Amino acid sequence: METLIQGITSITFGQIFMMAIGCLLMYLGIKKEYEPTLLVPMGLGTILVNFPGTGVLTQMVNGSEAEGVLDVLFKAGIATELFPLLIFIGIGAMIDFGPLLQNPFMLLFGAAAQFGIFFTVIVAVMFGFNIEEAASIGIIGAADGPTSIFVSNQLAPNLLGPITVAAYSYMALVPIIQPIAIKAVTTKKERKIRMTYKADSVSKMTKIIFPIAITIVAGFIAPISLPLVGFLMFGNLLRECGVLDRLSNTAQNELVNIVSILLGLTISIKMQAELFLNVQTLMIIAFGLVAFIMDSVGGVLFAKLLNLFRKEKINPMIGAAGISAFPMSSRVIQKMATDEDPQNFVLMYAVGANVSGQIASVIAGGLLLAFFS
Repeated sequence: METLIQGITSITFGQIFMMAIGCLLMYLGIKKEYEPTLLVPMGLGTILVNFPGTGVLTQMVNGSEAEGVLDVLFKAGIATELFPLLIFIGIGAMIDFGPLLQNPFMLLFGAAAQFGIFFTVIVAVMFGFNIEEAASIGIIGAADGPTSIFVSNQLAPNLLGPITVAAYSYMALVPIIQPIAIKAVTTKKERKIRMTYKADSVSKMTKIIFPIAITIVAGFIAPISLPLVGFLMFGNLLRECGVLDRLSNTAQNELVNIVSILLGLTISIKMQAELFLNVQTLMIIAFGLVAFIMDSVGGVLFAKLLNLFRKEKINPMIGAAGISAFPMSSRVIQKMATDEDPQNFVLMYAVGANVSGQIASVIAGGLLLAFFS
């Protein structure tokens, strides 16, 4: 009874609050189906790490204190960046670059939709963050959880918890945030613009050469990004080469599922009350939202700029699909297009911009590492 009372009385309000956040994350994952593969294990992990004297952080072995299971996993999978990179293999195996190869022009939108990253870096510095922390906060705008973890773990490991939560939260909230941002900078007439799609066949050889070529180009532009780009393109090569279907299916399913479980549980080590509950965390979440919105707005405004010089107009909503939240963002753009005009089909253009955003976001992360690490 004395032990039980001691455990209850030693818990702090901050720890109780973090447990409530853990429950909220699980609610969003289970009830709202917002990124459940990450939010559910992250939510339960947040509860586990906020008990006083929790055994997941430290444990007694032969009468002496030793590392807990989450500490061991953190050092093996997060500190080494292993878990995010393994997830990138699975993401690469899921992506079909065919729509992008049919319309290489969409690469421009992937680049333009990274505007919010660099805009937020400047804003964060103005609010007192150092340049490494500001770069880590800015990458939230890519709406790419593994890239955010990879960059922040190298530049600002002390901010890894709030950055990860913000990145995956905004990934999950794409269907809510993006329509608001897009409608704020477009007119109804612009959202009704129809685009004629011409389906050109893409040869198997082109699909095989593409991931290899992207890896080589990234190696010259931002060699420090090669772990991200290389693993992403390796996963895509498994998909497209035609002789490794078994490995491709494993990467898309078993590998991603197992690593997602471990990543979600392990990242919660940074969700301890003493690390998470401060004004800095609120600022990070706010700036992450700014980065995400400005990424979407930057892509839209770039499309509107191109329309000033084009005879065949581009639906500016396509520009917002240049973020890396694949395939959620492209689906949102198509839904917005059909809401305005039931006969307007822009999905394939949106998918092309969306997969280009996946490439652009990891290169942007590599550039931030090259500049500031």
